[in-house]
Amino acid sequence: MTRQEQAQVLALQALAWLAADEDRISPFLAQSGIGADELRQRAGENEVLAAVLDFLLSDEPLLLDFAASADQRPEAVMLARGALPGGEMPNWT
Repeated sequence: MTRQEQAQVLALQALAWLAADEDRISPFLAQSGIGADELRQRAGENEVLAAVLDFLLSDEPLLLDFAASADQRPEAVMLARGALPGGEMPNWT
């Protein structure tokens, strides 16, 4: 499995975790501007998966809760985000 495929799997796990609780998914839907029906249709798209990981990375308590529930280090979410399109770290040198 490629690094990008692993990132997609982790992001799908994160999406399922968010969707399992109305108090977690509602803020994501509001922040992303995506509706529930569109989310269902586009859940596997890299753009949506990246938005899920960006959302988790923007909220440390939520990130830590997800990481614990998924038996992952919080850093795994950041690394997964980097493996998806648009998540590359800039080289400042």
